[in-house]
Amino acid sequence: MSSDAVKGLLAGYLGGRVPAERLVPAVAAEYYRTVDRRTREMLRPIMEVIERAAPGVGQLARTEGGAGFDIRLAERPFPSSDQDALRQAVASALAEVSESPPVPASAPGLLARLVRVVRRLFSASP
Repeated sequence: MSSDAVKGLLAGYLGGRVPAERLVPAVAAEYYRTVDRRTREMLRPIMEVIERAAPGVGQLARTEGGAGFDIRLAERPFPSSDQDALRQAVASALAEVSESPPVPASAPGLLARLVRVVRRLFSASP
């Protein structure tokens, strides 16, 4: 799931189109799966509410044929008494994301610049 898909899911929850039962596992899965620091930071306050309301959303499971553990989502309903706290966390996360400046595009790398130069050499007419 991409960062834009997560934002769409969060906006859908605030708009009443996505129930908490669908939001909670999707946010937890993205939080534990992603390596993008910005996405994890955006989801951290939401995960704190989820863990407080329904502890143990993520559970460790033994991996097949190897050492280590895999994180799996536990099937637990989200308590309706904590819906307001979840809604506030989602709203603040979306507000924070919309206020943050866009990440500037990085300059092309060495390989991209070399390819561009070679293309110019071969496309030049005599």
